[in-house]
Amino acid sequence: MSKKLGHDPLVHETAHVVNSVLGGYTEIAERCRLDEVELGDYSYMMQDSSAWCTTIGKFVNIAAAVRINAPNHPTWRATLHHFTYRATSYFDGAENDDDFFAWRRENRVVIGHDVWIGHGATILPGVHVGNGAVIGAGAVVSKSVAPYAIVGGVPARLIRERFPADVATRMEALAWWDWSHDRLHIALEDFRRLDGAAFVAKYGKS
Repeated sequence: MSKKLGHDPLVHETAHVVNSVLGGYTEIAERCRLDEVELGDYSYMMQDSSAWCTTIGKFVNIAAAVRINAPNHPTWRATLHHFTYRATSYFDGAENDDDFFAWRRENRVVIGHDVWIGHGATILPGVHVGNGAVIGAGAVVSKSVAPYAIVGGVPARLIRERFPADVATRMEALAWWDWSHDRLHIALEDFRRLDGAAFVAKYGKS
């Protein structure tokens, strides 16, 4: 990401973004696809990633080839094929199955702030990912992820906690992701040199 970011989102010309809201200092890289997505300030999505019906917090780091909210097919029906709910593409005079799409939207994915999603990860419908969590490369996340948890594998399982519980609690209370751009700049050196415990010790309330 060599270009300077600003209040207006930086969206590559090959990306496809529709029905979505992008915050400031955000970047969408080559060939990404976003539909019905809310992307918080400072978050970015690298090449060939896609997201549908998803709320993404601030400062979220999304690597290449990530799939967020890959929609479910109707396993209870006689066929899995989408001719049953995208019927207008197949039959004259037919109507699409709006109830089916409403069911899909009820399973919106929600991703917190300061999350890292590794290369090639897949996040399935209805999953909530807590603030500060890490999802390993290639993981398939079928269940919600607690704040500051590091998960990986297929299906994704807890590897370890990113911070001790008391540090994670204080980081949540600090909510540095809501700081102003100027305050982030002032604290830049501390973000670089301090670990989580030292950072909340300096900036958190005692």
